[in-house]
Amino acid sequence: MNSALIESILHTYAIHLSLLAFVSVAVVSKLGAALVRLAPGLRAAEQLNRETARTKLQKQSYAENMKWNRKWGLIFTSVIFGLILPFCLTLETAAWWMYPVQIVTILMVYDFFYYWAHRMLFHDTPGRVGPLKWMHAVHHRQLNPCRMDSGYLNPLESAIGLGLYVVTIFLLTFVFGRFHVGMIVVTWVAFQQINLHNHDLWVRGTSPGGYIATMAEMHHHHHARFTGGNFATISLLYDWMFGTLDYGKGPGVKVPKAERFGGAEPRKLASET
Repeated sequence: MNSALIESILHTYAIHLSLLAFVSVAVVSKLGAALVRLAPGLRAAEQLNRETARTKLQKQSYAENMKWNRKWGLIFTSVIFGLILPFCLTLETAAWWMYPVQIVTILMVYDFFYYWAHRMLFHDTPGRVGPLKWMHAVHHRQLNPCRMDSGYLNPLESAIGLGLYVVTIFLLTFVFGRFHVGMIVVTWVAFQQINLHNHDLWVRGTSPGGYIATMAEMHHHHHARFTGGNFATISLLYDWMFGTLDYGKGPGVKVPKAERFGGAEPRKLASET
């Protein structure tokens, strides 16, 4: 490799911006968690999920899986922030209206990729077997997940999920140019926290309702059966578009609105392995 090429790569390698993004993600996540605890309903939901996770961690196989994934998650995150994002970041500002456009675009393009990867790689479809169903089966051992179960995975699945996010960022730099550090912070925290929330035990009547309750309940329908729908993670848009909304009766089965969400209590955990 000639010296001019090396100099060009080093000139575009903004590791300081990537480190700034990494620290900002950590700070924003901590502040967000503190704010959540100020709302009684959200605090009650957090307590329910913490207590459930504490019970699960008493099982050695569960605790070992979580420890394994924390180690690999640190490795994957180091690769993303050390080798990829430094080529995608800037501190140059753009028109204010570009920021919401970029945030929505990043999250929805990522969710499109995730929807099809989740549906085609991890689950069976009519006439075919998902080639990575064996991998995803680890995650689906949790039939009634709590928040911590978002990280109960085969580490290769975690690599795929994070990889889809960073591939989305990289590809969209060819559309928008380098992203402001703030865009990476917002979208990273958003896709991370939405995925965590989708696994929350969320009790209507005790925790807040509305769309955030619906997202958690729909993902719990997905976990209850390996043949369910609800493959997207950021929103229900792609499941609605492609006919895989699942209200607990199977993907695409229409359920009267009054019967969609009736559970006042989280399901029993005794059936989990």
